[in-house]
Amino acid sequence: MSTIAAYEKEITMQLEYIQNFKPQQMLSSIKQKKTIFCGTGDSYASALLAEVFSQFRAKAHDPLDLLKNKNLVKNHDLYLISISGNTISNIRLGRLAKNSTAVTANGSSRLGQACKKVIQLSFKNTGIQTSGSISFLASALTCMSLVSPCRIRDALKIFEHAKKISQKISLHGKVYILGNLHTFPIAFFFAAKLHEVLGIDAHYERIEQFSHAGLFATKRGDTVILLEKKNSHNEKLLKYLQSCKLNALRIDPPKTNLLGKVLFFIFTSELVTLYTAKRKNKKECYFIEAKQLKDVSSSMIY
Repeated sequence: MSTIAAYEKEITMQLEYIQNFKPQQMLSSIKQKKTIFCGTGDSYASALLAEVFSQFRAKAHDPLDLLKNKNLVKNHDLYLISISGNTISNIRLGRLAKNSTAVTANGSSRLGQACKKVIQLSFKNTGIQTSGSISFLASALTCMSLVSPCRIRDALKIFEHAKKISQKISLHGKVYILGNLHTFPIAFFFAAKLHEVLGIDAHYERIEQFSHAGLFATKRGDTVILLEKKNSHNEKLLKYLQSCKLNALRIDPPKTNLLGKVLFFIFTSELVTLYTAKRKNKKECYFIEAKQLKDVSSSMIY
């Protein structure tokens, strides 16, 4: 099975995972204020989602920031997110912190051994190294459930709607993914999928910040995608971007609860990437083909 085929299969396997998902016991508001979520790559997007779903009571931090500013760790409970359990920066934090919990698919990993507690992520996958989808969803839902009620309704309906929308989206030039509040972490995740699967020059920004900075790096024909329901502000932005001959569009979420909307944007991020790969007749993810870059990545991460 190719890595693109594995990526596609794991995207669909998310539906079974959602059906069987069991939320964690929710932390009290007081405990949330003492909680830090930490991860890298997709796991950092999970941390950001936990932060925003906690109403910013809990915090999300980059692991190197905490390692270089150890005072931030004092009197806090750390939730260190790593699917493999082998990311070296998280392992160092696990050894450093008095109260650390590993959120990982490999409880016997170095991270699991370094932390005081382990939350075991259990999900099926293809067994083939590919860009993360179900692994990300597992960590994201698990972390969000620690800080907020996590009720998922009509996952299949949301998935089918995401498929319908995603099939219509074409990417041209550089890609800018814009989000706010609950969708900014998804913008980060979306850009990561475009990097890993396609090797596309993709950027993620908050909608407001884009108008101050990123906008000036765009060129005619570049793609700008807004992850936000329709409002007067983003309609004005779209109008101006399109007048500059940019391929600007807004992805409108379905009418569902907040978690359902976030789930829709996660699915859409994965599916737009998948359908673009299929149009390009790609069989392997870019990060697999770019062996020298992959070696550099592994050397820095592990």
